[in-house]
Amino acid sequence: MLKGKTVVLAVSGSIAAYKIANLASMLKKLHCNVHVLMTPNATNFINPITFETLTANKCLIDTFDRNFQYSVEHVSIAKQADVVLIAPASANVIGKLANGIADDMLTTTVMACPCKKIIAPAMNTNMFRNPIVQDNLQKLSRFGYEVIQPASGYLACGDVGEGKMPDEQTLLAYILKEVACEKDLLGKKILITAGATREAIDPVRFITNHSSGKMGFALAKAAMHRGAEVTIVAAHTDVEPPMFCRVVKVTSAADMYREVTALAEEQDIIIKAAAVSDYTPATVADSKMKKSDADLSIPLQRTKDILKALGETKRPGQFICGFSMETDNVLENSQKKLISKNCDMICANSLRTEGAGFGGDTNVITLISPDGCRELMMMTKEAAAHEILTAIRDRL
Repeated sequence: MLKGKTVVLAVSGSIAAYKIANLASMLKKLHCNVHVLMTPNATNFINPITFETLTANKCLIDTFDRNFQYSVEHVSIAKQADVVLIAPASANVIGKLANGIADDMLTTTVMACPCKKIIAPAMNTNMFRNPIVQDNLQKLSRFGYEVIQPASGYLACGDVGEGKMPDEQTLLAYILKEVACEKDLLGKKILITAGATREAIDPVRFITNHSSGKMGFALAKAAMHRGAEVTIVAAHTDVEPPMFCRVVKVTSAADMYREVTALAEEQDIIIKAAAVSDYTPATVADSKMKKSDADLSIPLQRTKDILKALGETKRPGQFICGFSMETDNVLENSQKKLISKNCDMICANSLRTEGAGFGGDTNVITLISPDGCRELMMMTKEAAAHEILTAIRDRL
């Protein structure tokens, strides 16, 4: 994913420095070129050899170290960097960067980097809340640094409160948002539905389906990585939504219809990936369950057709993409849906195809548009999401 990308990790003196070793390993597994800078104080918490072993690059600490192939080292690394993460960022390093002080390898290199810079403060709660530290963080934000808000919890000093550096997965998510993909959807607003709606029969029972939300969330994550402003309208899901997306939670098909149609006008692209119930109980059955309840016939009524409503109100330049899960006549039924719902593209798949069912990590999709059909081989839902978004981008 990150082949050809260079990430600079700038580590200052904090007990949280141990987390960066795992982050460096995670980045290397994504085929990223990783360089680590350390302040002298940071070496008291973790040995530079750890980073050198993990990254296969020399860990830089001393600005005047002569033990390297000749180049102005801090300038050389600054030119290579696609993104810089300063983590953990102590109050001291934050103060230096905010006020233009470059008196060690870390601050000198970071200031020479023209790329995006992300900073993750880590310190005692009272120190983090100190108005001087807060003023320095605000100053860095004005200078284009992205500040990751620290987590709250038990700190190494024994206090409980904010100031804890987020976990490695969160730090990785910030890096991936910046460098994982070309920003070919920058400036686009995309609405994606995900998950399975639930229609209440009574206070205990409901009608639903097996949708996990994985495909919708994969689309949202891919679109976010490609620079889009993403809103997710999510029903019940088995997985957590991706970071950096606006999430609107709903339960029923009526809830989803209301939210999607309210948000539709401002969107450039709408992808309906949720599995919405076709029917909802016409009346609510008696909540006092009886022995004969198993034989109870529940009167049903159709839910509102979200995709059809979107097609009917589609504004010029807006792109509508739907999903079609079929058991028989996949192409024929999906092509009919493309026309009847006034969509620009339908992503069709079959429950009978191995690797394309609910809840799995793979999908087998056929992209259907007025231009024709294109079958995709079985691939991960993440890879399929990028194929779908590329097909949409090429038709905008």
